[in-house]
Amino acid sequence: MTELFVKQAFLADGWHKNVSLVVEEDGTFSSVRPNTQPSAGAERLGVAVPPQISLHSHAFQRGMAGLAERRQTPSDTFWTWRNLMYRLAGQVTPEQMEAIAAFLYMEMLRAGYTQVAEFHYLHHDQKGCVYENPAEMALRIASAAQTSGIGITVLPTLYMYSGFGGRPLLDEQKRFATTPEQIADIIQAVRQQGERNSLISAGLGLHSLRAVDMADVKRLTQDKTLKGPVHIHIAEQVGEVEQCLAATGQRPVNYLFEHAQVDARWCLVHATHLAPSEVTQIAQSQAVAGLCPITEANLGDGFFPLVPYVAQKGRFGIGSDSNVLISPAEELRLLEYGLRLSAQSRCVALPQNTLGSTGGWLYRQALTGGAQSCGLAQWGLVEGARADLCVLDIGRLPLPDLEGDAILDAALFSVPALPVKHVMCAGAWRIRDGRHPQQEQLTQQFHKVVRTLFSEI
Repeated sequence: MTELFVKQAFLADGWHKNVSLVVEEDGTFSSVRPNTQPSAGAERLGVAVPPQISLHSHAFQRGMAGLAERRQTPSDTFWTWRNLMYRLAGQVTPEQMEAIAAFLYMEMLRAGYTQVAEFHYLHHDQKGCVYENPAEMALRIASAAQTSGIGITVLPTLYMYSGFGGRPLLDEQKRFATTPEQIADIIQAVRQQGERNSLISAGLGLHSLRAVDMADVKRLTQDKTLKGPVHIHIAEQVGEVEQCLAATGQRPVNYLFEHAQVDARWCLVHATHLAPSEVTQIAQSQAVAGLCPITEANLGDGFFPLVPYVAQKGRFGIGSDSNVLISPAEELRLLEYGLRLSAQSRCVALPQNTLGSTGGWLYRQALTGGAQSCGLAQWGLVEGARADLCVLDIGRLPLPDLEGDAILDAALFSVPALPVKHVMCAGAWRIRDGRHPQQEQLTQQFHKVVRTLFSEI
């Protein structure tokens, strides 16, 4: 048992002072009590908040961070960026995948994340052949999370076609090729590993409407043995919307809702280019919109229609996606600033007629949507939840003596990143004074891997 005493803590019902927390051996909170006195053995902390959740990640892409910022054609787009991504994806071995992911997940912990949903479609070897263990790559991802000490929802992702109408996969997509049966088996393999480590769980990934058959989607999502989150890329690019209209006569979200029972299990990733009817469909379904503002800005995707979405009580969370930059604060700041630039107004994310803290509201919404999208029934500094917390060093904020949501406003809008001091995940300190215990080793392994990869591609 571990006892903590926090001067200011962000609990489920808001900010409280002098909070005593008890962490049990199973890595959960057994007691969370505000307005207390510290016990003799309690560790004293300043400010604690629930850590954030990255609901969408492609770990291997951290291995190309910053390398796609050179214009390759007069009209550089997502589709030209994808060429470099395919080159990297074509080379990564299981050992290299594990090293890249372990480094990334260590970075996430240092940034203030303690849970990640890994949208995993890099299944086969460099020739497109199934490994001796078909779940090899997914289990490497899970092992990397275990090494770093982060919680993970692995989403083995179905990828059957290169485009609408059942177009065959391209040669550079051969490592992604899977059948529904293979995906079901990989999910079960990850869950078996999760039986030995409570930080590991699994759900279902569907790459995109263009890459799957809706009859298979219906069968997989209705399979009671595959309970858990369901994630899909959707409407990220204008080109994708146009292709869907040409192939089906419907826009992507309209088409998805006609052919699948979208509910609170689902996370619709990006959903950037929506018609008003699609905004309403997602909001009313209680699905989560998985927003990845850093990646969406990096790739030139566009802006998610957040204002009409939250007006209809739509749920959202944030994802690090391409992992070009690891910062939950930057994700939320960029989300709000994109809205401000578009609307030529301020504090735009807040629902209409809602007053108060923009940073506090954004942080809360991202926690709720992130937890839902990872299949976590409880999240935050509450009794029974996994004992995850992030201790902020408010001495690194520009103004002194801040309290409550003013801390989150300052942490999101007045410093480059969350001022993370310590991070606990499942009752264990993963970050102390900003450092991970294996930081040097994981960094060296990552550097060795990327040097090798880019000597080959």
